[in-house]
Amino acid sequence: MKEQSFTEKDAKKIRVEIKKVAPLLTFKFQEQSKGENWITIASPEYTSICPFSDWPDFGTVTIEYVPNKKCLELKSFKLYINAFRNVKIFHETVTEVIFADFMEAINPKKAKITVDMNVRGNIKTICRKSFGI
Repeated sequence: MKEQSFTEKDAKKIRVEIKKVAPLLTFKFQEQSKGENWITIASPEYTSICPFSDWPDFGTVTIEYVPNKKCLELKSFKLYINAFRNVKIFHETVTEVIFADFMEAINPKKAKITVDMNVRGNIKTICRKSFGI
């Protein structure tokens, strides 16, 4: 079987381009009591372009985290997620890029990302990555 090549950009270049137009903003976390404060943020309208077919991919991006000193500002997350709309990127790379940018911006104690893509062509993809769990 012949190996095919696809037109997905380098993940580092994608990160630079996305952060230029939609940086992830933060605010100070004001912890008032002991215990783990888990925050869950979900964006059920994620979309990007499949590098193989050039068709749109749709899914839900969910991030769960225990803040350290900062929390994620939600409007910046919305704009960040929407910046992927015309990016040719595989589901696995989406997971890596979003998680890396999130970790860089927030530096949480613990975090988990789930990229749950809608069924297309009879295939369902769910990618997960975690830190500190």
